Amino acid sequence: MPATLCRAGDFAILARRFAGRVAVADVVGEITYSALMGKAAALGLRLLESGVGQGEPVAIFLRNGIAAVWASIGTIISGAAEAALNPGLSENDLRYCMELARIKHVVTGAGDAPFFRKLGAQVHVIEDIGSTELRPGAFPRIPLEAWARIGFTSGTTGAPKGIVTNQRARFAANLLQRAAMPTRPCPTSRLLLMTPFAHGASILTHAYLDLGGCVLLLDGVDPARVLGILERNEVDEMFAPPTVLAKIVAAAQGRRFPHLKTIYCGTAVLSPTLHARAKAIFGPVIRVTYGKSEVNNPITVLDPAETDAWYTEGGRQADACVGWPATGVEVAIRNEDGRLASEGETGEVLIRAPHMMSGTIGADGYEALDPDAFHQTGDLGFLDHLGRLHLTGRAADIIKTGGYKVVPDEIERILSAALGKGEVAVCGLPSEYWGEVIVAVAERPPSGWQGRLEEAVSTMTGYKRPRALVALDELPRNAMLKVSRKAVRERLLATHRLIDGPRPVLEPIS
Repeated sequence: MPATLCRAGDFAILARRFAGRVAVADVVGEITYSALMGKAAALGLRLLESGVGQGEPVAIFLRNGIAAVWASIGTIISGAAEAALNPGLSENDLRYCMELARIKHVVTGAGDAPFFRKLGAQVHVIEDIGSTELRPGAFPRIPLEAWARIGFTSGTTGAPKGIVTNQRARFAANLLQRAAMPTRPCPTSRLLLMTPFAHGASILTHAYLDLGGCVLLLDGVDPARVLGILERNEVDEMFAPPTVLAKIVAAAQGRRFPHLKTIYCGTAVLSPTLHARAKAIFGPVIRVTYGKSEVNNPITVLDPAETDAWYTEGGRQADACVGWPATGVEVAIRNEDGRLASEGETGEVLIRAPHMMSGTIGADGYEALDPDAFHQTGDLGFLDHLGRLHLTGRAADIIKTGGYKVVPDEIERILSAALGKGEVAVCGLPSEYWGEVIVAVAERPPSGWQGRLEEAVSTMTGYKRPRALVALDELPRNAMLKVSRKAVRERLLATHRLIDGPRPVLEPIS
């Protein structure tokens, strides 16, 4: 394989091959492949004229929409490292990420430009970018080892880190994503995306565009708008992680949409209850994958038929099976004592793959990852007799109570099944008597919820039983829409008082 590649050449081919096809649509309009690449070319040239070097971080701060896609492509063809900033981040978090990655250039809209200028960045305002022909010769060949993308961890277990992916790994990730798609996009294919383009939505977008399909980008999850799109058969696939899928299923109220070919699902555990409710509406079309910021999706894959078989067989007791390792991916499980776990034995999930990060950016600067090393995910799981990965929780979320270690995912799965509707989060509150007291928090639970959960709790092993049940209108989530147990815990500590002892009681602070 050559030591360099010409990304501008790849996108120029797409501009000619699919010229008049619609590439991206949003609530405002749509854009063809040739027009999309023309906007990307103009931005790419602007970055080069501004002195942006190969592998230099360029931040993109845009909400979901057509501009987010051509801004990404323009940054790619310039040879810069795309640093995608989630629009859901606070100003403090944005400032932190900018300083951490030493970002000097930002692509954003006119409304957000003043903020980034105050940080000393050179801002490239999307409203000022024109269009020009994408000529590959005007753009550099890019070394495979150059930085290609910088993502940022959510910071749930400490200060966020920058996750650096080089050109070689990003190229491999795109090929693997396309190869793992259960249905190859055709000229009429349309994929609905609602989660931030800065995160997982961009991975599916680039794979879909490489195959000539069309991407419909919504800025956030609006169940009423989504149901209208589905009723009009405007899309035939969509990406809906569990938090998004739950909202759509709740709004559907028994309606059926059997025309969808695939629902891509990942980023969080799919509960048996949610799978059953979604299947009743869409049919057996959910594809489950496992992905991390450090290793682009997919790491493991469970195709729709395999997903349906797993949840049908396991029923309400089905655990979080996320499937078989994708091509080239190695998954290993390591016990607390450092040895590799045997079949069915739980430990930390380790990953090694050709499309994983090349290193991280922390407070002390960039630290390269040994190319032959495994990435320590912090996730807990096991490999079954067929080689499938099952996730059981996060090491950082383990609750230590009464001398026992409890994984909150196990309790959440049981309580969610008992509740039937809505999400449940489990966390531990500090206790001198127990170490930690287990508390379960239900999001907008239906009437009679306490009785249902109390009955489910009574069937659990004693040390795993939540000592208090709390209801919230909304569970706190991070910028990637995942429920943050850390934030749930902090909210409880701010709004409730624990009366400690052998029979602890949690009461609201008046």
